[in-house]
Amino acid sequence: MKRVAIIGAGAAGCFCAALLREWAPELSVTVFEAGAKPMAKLAITGGGRCNLTNDFQGIQSLAEAYPRGERVMKRTLKVFSQEDTIAWFTAHGVPCVLQDDHCWFPQSQDAMDVVRALQRAMRGADVRLNTKVISICHSERSEESGSFVVKTPQDDNSFDYIVVTTGGAPKGLPFLEGLELELVPPVPSLFTFTVKDAALNALTGLVLDAQMSLQGTNFKAQGPLLITDWGFSGPATLKLSSYAARHLAETGYKGTLAVNWLCANEEEVRGWLQRSASAHPQKLVSSVHPVQQRLWDYLVAKAGLREGHRWAELGSKGMNRLTAVLTHDTYPLSGKSKFREEFVTAGGVSLSNIGLNSLESKQYPGLFFAGEVLDIDAITGGFNLQAAWSTGYVCAESILKCTRT
Repeated sequence: MKRVAIIGAGAAGCFCAALLREWAPELSVTVFEAGAKPMAKLAITGGGRCNLTNDFQGIQSLAEAYPRGERVMKRTLKVFSQEDTIAWFTAHGVPCVLQDDHCWFPQSQDAMDVVRALQRAMRGADVRLNTKVISICHSERSEESGSFVVKTPQDDNSFDYIVVTTGGAPKGLPFLEGLELELVPPVPSLFTFTVKDAALNALTGLVLDAQMSLQGTNFKAQGPLLITDWGFSGPATLKLSSYAARHLAETGYKGTLAVNWLCANEEEVRGWLQRSASAHPQKLVSSVHPVQQRLWDYLVAKAGLREGHRWAELGSKGMNRLTAVLTHDTYPLSGKSKFREEFVTAGGVSLSNIGLNSLESKQYPGLFFAGEVLDIDAITGGFNLQAAWSTGYVCAESILKCTRT
């Protein structure tokens, strides 16, 4: 009997185990998990609703969704796409719904339905919780044992195939050290920005579509921007943090954020201001606003206009200041904040170690990698989970091919 070890009971690992149990029940599948529960992170993702995947509408290039790992995702999505994800979960008792923001969720809006579906599908696998893997040792295969030995505090076990799916590794991957694989140092991704501006922080809760960039770089993002009592959050912020993850780590999470509040260029904004001044010369500038009133009052004050300023009194200097604030409003970045429990890292096992079609180690045949443990990560919106499903599927398929050749 061929033996498969899956290290990490997250989304990628449990999906891989489920597929192997369904496709090849004759295989012995053991799942090692250091935590007390399988799929603990999956159960809370998407605010407990589980953003299963994305329909990828509006994504012109996969690099927009996957700042790191685009080449692998291009191949794995051809094998197991977002449509395949929805079909699989629907067939396993989890009907899904598509939101206006292109995100797929379980119809029940309950992540536990996804967890339970995977648990049912992987029934028969030996799931060992509270079992930390200390190391993986490789040796020549013998008739009595496989090529790999998985060492845990409890015992040592030999396996023919190993799939590493331990997820993001902010503290590194010490259990892989003996294999001398090339690792990309992990850094945080998908985090919010700390901005110490009392007047801005007082606007906490306001949301609007805006463009955000990191001054002095080419990193930029657009989408819903949420003002918080510590700075900025929301999809635009998380997307920018993903794109600029390594740059920000190198700068100690310091820099200057620039916000375009209207997602428009200077000419378009100046035109709107001029039309407003012509149409409402005697009205207060504060009374005609393109954004929420509280934010508009804050921006008008930041442009240096007095509270009772009328449109007829704006003048060219006032027009220039207001245009600048609306299109390029800058804030010193004081640091990052962790995005709830949904922590994602950039980095992990370098893609140079693996065959991009099989996700198998080039150096150690029979050793596979799936999910965030690879140097693959994505922006928010279901893309990271899709990477888990797609890479988990490819690993399961690759192992199946190995056992039947």
